Amino acid sequence: MYLEIVTPEATLFSSEVDSVTVPGINGDFQMLNNHAPIVSLLKDGMVKIHTHTQSHLVFDDLHGSIVPHNDDDKILTLTINSGTIEMKDNKVIVLAD
Repeated sequence: MYLEIVTPEATLFSSEVDSVTVPGINGDFQMLNNHAPIVSLLKDGMVKIHTHTQSHLVFDDLHGSIVPHNDDDKILTLTINSGTIEMKDNKVIVLAD
């Protein structure tokens, strides 16, 4: 599936991923390929991006806020304050603050 993470300042991430875990207002949830369409509010917390390889990643180096997870270099993390998420047709868009 394709993930795009957008803030008011820039697009932070845009790439194919295996899954993404987000901090929903009722708890964390994960989306995999072919997940049902969903729109949800996000609260402050950690977005975890699961990739099969980092060689294809594209993100904004100027912000430096997406970093490899300590335990696994195929999991990237991004801390957000709030936002919304939409998934439809294997495309996930996170609008984050």
